Amino acid sequence: MKHLKRFILPVFLLLISVFLKYFLEKYDFTIEASYPVFDKIGSILMITGIAWILSSSLRTIKRIFLEKFNTSKEDNLRSRKFHTQFNILESVFITVIIVIAIGAVLMLFDDVRKVGISLFASAGVAGIIVGFAAQKFIGAVIAGLQIAITQPIRLDDVVVIEGEWGRIEEITLTYVVVKIWDLRRLVVPSTYFFEKPFQNWTRTSADILGTVFIYTDYKVSFDALRGELTRILESTPLWDKKVNVLQVTDAKQNGVEVRALMSAKDSSTAWDLRVLVREKLIGFLQKNYPESLPKTRILVQSDSEPGVKIGGFGKLQQGS
Repeated sequence: MKHLKRFILPVFLLLISVFLKYFLEKYDFTIEASYPVFDKIGSILMITGIAWILSSSLRTIKRIFLEKFNTSKEDNLRSRKFHTQFNILESVFITVIIVIAIGAVLMLFDDVRKVGISLFASAGVAGIIVGFAAQKFIGAVIAGLQIAITQPIRLDDVVVIEGEWGRIEEITLTYVVVKIWDLRRLVVPSTYFFEKPFQNWTRTSADILGTVFIYTDYKVSFDALRGELTRILESTPLWDKKVNVLQVTDAKQNGVEVRALMSAKDSSTAWDLRVLVREKLIGFLQKNYPESLPKTRILVQSDSEPGVKIGGFGKLQQGS
């Protein structure tokens, strides 16, 4: 019943057009001189009503079909694929219907028909001029169709574009709207996704790995850090229980670089998990291993002294 409401007005227009074209003259509802005017009005309403019904039918079929594919569930890759394709193809078909309807209405007028015949006679020159003028627009439309077919992006995909992290909110024939994490909208042309590199974090799956880097002194206990990471991950529902790794990824002059690697079900959850792990690991070091926090050491030697070492907390210590 909810889908039938969209057909009420176009069907009403269609009935009015049938009355004006076929019943008004037959039953003498008005003067004879006005029949051609009402006939033309009826033709316009009939074309408009048919185009409206076709557009409403496409939208209804799309909505009925897509009701089976819920994009709010966790594993929504297949659903987002169909939503992306149907939204773009719907725009294509409705645009074609509108253009044909407008053309049919204009051809009802003799003056416009004569102009149209003249344009067809010079279609070669006109086509070249229009082609150059609309080159970018046509390229954007073709790119929109490519997105529907090849799908480098889908609705609700997590992407990094121009250094901005966000989700694909809307895909049209000519542009794509990306909802940035701080609720700004980044609008980019469809051609962007075929001309420049970008990151798609949910191309095949929403799963993602998160990393946290901690910089410590050489005195740190890696086994203790590794055990604390496991305890933190097991205590939070943000972790999907797949990846739990702590590695020393670099050793520099003033300290070591430790990387904690963990997994989450999607990028938003991974961000929250990384923030939590970073905070907890730093708190763990402050409480249990304060001597393992990063320090800067300076060794000063002279002829009379074996050496003076200045610790990371500003205290002078006799070196040996």
